[in-house]
Amino acid sequence: MSIDTVGVIGAGRMGGAMATRLRKSGFDLVLWNRTTSKATALAANLGARVATSPGEVADTTEVVICSLADDEAVRAVYGGVDGIVSGISPGTVVLEMSTVDPRVVHEVGRLVDGVGGILVDAPVSGSVRTVEAGELTVMVGGDEADQRLAAPVLEALASQVIHLGERGAGATMKLAVNALVYGINGALAEALVLAERAGVDRAAAYDVFVRGAGGAPYVGYKRDAFVDPEGTPVASALDIMAKDLDLIGRLSGRVEAPMPQTEATRDVAQRALGAGFSGRDLSAIAEFLRER
Repeated sequence: MSIDTVGVIGAGRMGGAMATRLRKSGFDLVLWNRTTSKATALAANLGARVATSPGEVADTTEVVICSLADDEAVRAVYGGVDGIVSGISPGTVVLEMSTVDPRVVHEVGRLVDGVGGILVDAPVSGSVRTVEAGELTVMVGGDEADQRLAAPVLEALASQVIHLGERGAGATMKLAVNALVYGINGALAEALVLAERAGVDRAAAYDVFVRGAGGAPYVGYKRDAFVDPEGTPVASALDIMAKDLDLIGRLSGRVEAPMPQTEATRDVAQRALGAGFSGRDLSAIAEFLRER
C-alpha cells in the first residue's frame, strides 16, 4: 500500500510529536484537533493542512492516526455527521492510538468495519522524546495483514511493533504497561523523598537510581522532571494518570485481577489532585509527598 498522506486527529503532546516525526519522515499531513488553534499552530510549523472535521481527515488521507485523551473523546470523534466514519473509503486504515478502555476500541472498530475501513488497535508506549527518535513501542491488536498495510507509518514512529492478538489486545496491553509505569513512578517518588529526608542530595540520589538495579528506561528519561520539577515542562499530566488508573481499575475488576499496588497508586494520585496538583507532571507525586 502506497501511503503519501497521513491524517492525525489530536494535536496534544503525543499527537503533535507523532505529526512532527511523520512530517520529518516525508509524509504529507492533514491535521484536526478539537481546539482548532492547536492544530493551526502545529500545521504552520510543519507545513501541514488543517481539516475542518475528522471526516475530512479520513476522506483525504490513506492512513488516519487517532490520539485523543479519553473514552468519550474517542467515541465522539468517530460518529456523527462529520466523524471519522463519515469520510472513510473502503481500505482506509485507522490507527487507534489513544489510551482507552478496550471495549471502546471494539465499539469504534465496528463502526469502521461497517463502512469498509480498517481499524488497527495500536496504542503506544513511550514519551515525546521516544516519538522524536522514532523509538516508540506499538502494541497491536487485530489482523496482522491489516497491520502490514500501515507498516510505513508504524516504522516511522516505532522501533518495535508487537502483535498481541485480536482487536482489543493492544488497548489491554497499554493499560497493563501503564499500571507498571505508574507503579514505578510512585515507587520512585517515595524512594527519592526518603533519600532526601535522610540527608542525601536529590540529584546524587537520582543518579544512583538511574545506574542501579531499578534503573528502568522510565527512570532515566524522567530525571529532569524529578530533579528539577519547576524547570522541566510537563510531559504527561497527573490528571491523565488518574484517568488511566480508573480504566485499569475497571479492567481489573472485569477480569478479576487483584491489583493492590495499583489501587494504592490510584489513591495517592487522587489525593495529589485534591491537594492542587492538577495539570502537573507525574513527577509531582514526589512534591506532594514532600509537602505532607
